Amino acid sequence: MFKIMLIEDDFTLFNEMKDRLSQWSYEVYGVADFSDVLLEFSSIKPDLVIIDIQLPKFDGFHWCRMIRSHSNVPIIFLSSRDHPTDMVMSMQLGADDFIQKPFHFDVLIAKIQAILRRVYNYNTEQVNLKTWCGATIDYERNMVTNDAGSIELTKNELFILKQLIDQKNKIVSRESLMNSLWDDQRFISDNTLTVNVNRLRKRLDEIGLGTFIQTKVGQGYMAVEEVRL
Repeated sequence: MFKIMLIEDDFTLFNEMKDRLSQWSYEVYGVADFSDVLLEFSSIKPDLVIIDIQLPKFDGFHWCRMIRSHSNVPIIFLSSRDHPTDMVMSMQLGADDFIQKPFHFDVLIAKIQAILRRVYNYNTEQVNLKTWCGATIDYERNMVTNDAGSIELTKNELFILKQLIDQKNKIVSRESLMNSLWDDQRFISDNTLTVNVNRLRKRLDEIGLGTFIQTKVGQGYMAVEEVRL
């Protein structure tokens, strides 16, 4: 799932864009402090940035320069101003596209998809790598790695973890997991599912992630991003 950082101070537009982008399974992050956008950018590590030109404190051009000094992440500019120089400046600063407000959301989505395809090229490394709770999951090598170390999972354990992470923060029923494994030609019984989930959680415990797979009694399992005490 790609992460998009939306640097927009019009909160009505921000919320509308967030809702529409979320429907396409993008993770959308906003800005809490417009005086220190770069710090939030470094924390989020987005795959794409959308910046409005007119912002409080500093304009979008300033933050584009700052981001470009640290990253080659794709950038799309938004502007309500009808100045040809805005587009020229955007391209000179290394932006990947420029969209004039008001815009049609279908156009925005199409541009985002085109840029992500071009920049990341649906590289197998991108497809096979996933980040979750500060860990990198390598689906090709069956490895989960974070600062605490690396663990190798079995095919079933990795498959279950992938199903849970793809629907993180949502309860995935036992029936859904078993049906997915059946469809993947890896039939697994109810008892075997319990054994595999318990084994998965035990393996994740080795790098401090076991508690992020939660059992919802009578419902199923859920992968979370944070553990609430």
